[in-house]
Amino acid sequence: MSATLRALRGDGLMADQLRFGSRTVPLATTIGFYFSFRLMFVLLAVRVVGLDAQSGVTVSLALNYLLLVLAAFQTLGPATRRVRPLLRLPCFKWVLVYLSFSGVSLIWSVTASLPAAAAFWCAMVADTAMVVLLLRIGEVDDVVDSVMRGYIWGSCAIALVAWLLPAQSDLRLGDEELLGPNQIGWVCAFAFFFAQYLILKKSGKWTISALLLAVTVLRSLSKTTIVAFVAAQAYMLLRQRSISSGKKLTYLALALLVVVSFSALLMDYFNIYANAGSQPETLTGRFGIWAYILNEALDRPWLGHGFHSVWKVIPPFYSEGFEARHAHNELLQQFYAYGAAGVLMLTAIYGNVYRQLRTLAESPLKTFFMGMLIFVLVRGLADTEAFDLSLPMWFITLVGAVIQQSRNRQAALA
Repeated sequence: MSATLRALRGDGLMADQLRFGSRTVPLATTIGFYFSFRLMFVLLAVRVVGLDAQSGVTVSLALNYLLLVLAAFQTLGPATRRVRPLLRLPCFKWVLVYLSFSGVSLIWSVTASLPAAAAFWCAMVADTAMVVLLLRIGEVDDVVDSVMRGYIWGSCAIALVAWLLPAQSDLRLGDEELLGPNQIGWVCAFAFFFAQYLILKKSGKWTISALLLAVTVLRSLSKTTIVAFVAAQAYMLLRQRSISSGKKLTYLALALLVVVSFSALLMDYFNIYANAGSQPETLTGRFGIWAYILNEALDRPWLGHGFHSVWKVIPPFYSEGFEARHAHNELLQQFYAYGAAGVLMLTAIYGNVYRQLRTLAESPLKTFFMGMLIFVLVRGLADTEAFDLSLPMWFITLVGAVIQQSRNRQAALA
């Protein structure tokens, strides 16, 4: 009993879960895998099956709605908890505000295809709805861990495919037309954090997966993601008191060894980058994109241009004809899409997540989620998502459930 109390006080996690992990929820694992691996659907549809890109998008959306139906079907039986308490989860009210406002914005959205925009919005809502339904029928630890397991497996599959693909002309991973290195780096980095979380809980063996994901992040040469990743990991390493100084030095030495092993590639890429001029992947190119989108955003400063209003609406940039899917800056993207309301929602969502985390007792759990918040904030300075935030609505819902559970456990010890 005393060991259990010590684990609760020290980590905010149940002692038996620290030893044995949690029960796998197959549907949650499948949904987690889908959240990650859907990045590959367009590439596989075009390069493997021989279809067009639109077919890959259609398959992805169809699977999204199918998984939602499966999750809803499971709730027809006995449920662990009611829906109303779930709606009071920390941070969740802002999730609902963001989803609702982005949906209403379809009324005035300047988009190339309103039906396509509506379909993407429904898919974003379906992501969050699936997580809510999973939390209704399963224990929080079981659902969170299962979603993360699936996401890690999906991301490892992406990493393996990315390594098999021919390198792009600038030496980065991906496909010139269908899969960018920033997308690969982002999903692998996000999955690495999930592997860290499960390692922290001693919920399975994820060291090899974490190593593959970390090396792939570096090999992607996604500069923004790498900088954000290093910033978050440095914070977590400095704040994690449960890790000895010797282990911290070992981790730093291992990281340096990996970087040194890629030094030739990094130098070659730097030479290409330094001579790329105003191409979109350079900082100069980013300035051009930011300036254009900011100028457009100022035309509709209050409610913005609406959901899915960049792709095929903003004209191509530079001689390469680069078509931007978003503003490559999270704050600017929200301002362009939803005006001042978007800036308010972005600030409120991330600010609320931060405040909720601050209420937790000092623990590896708190340090971990603070590190993830740093990761998405730094990444948001030069990259973002086309529809959702960098910290997606479905993940904020999971974080809210973990925070609430941790609070309940702390209260039980008071």
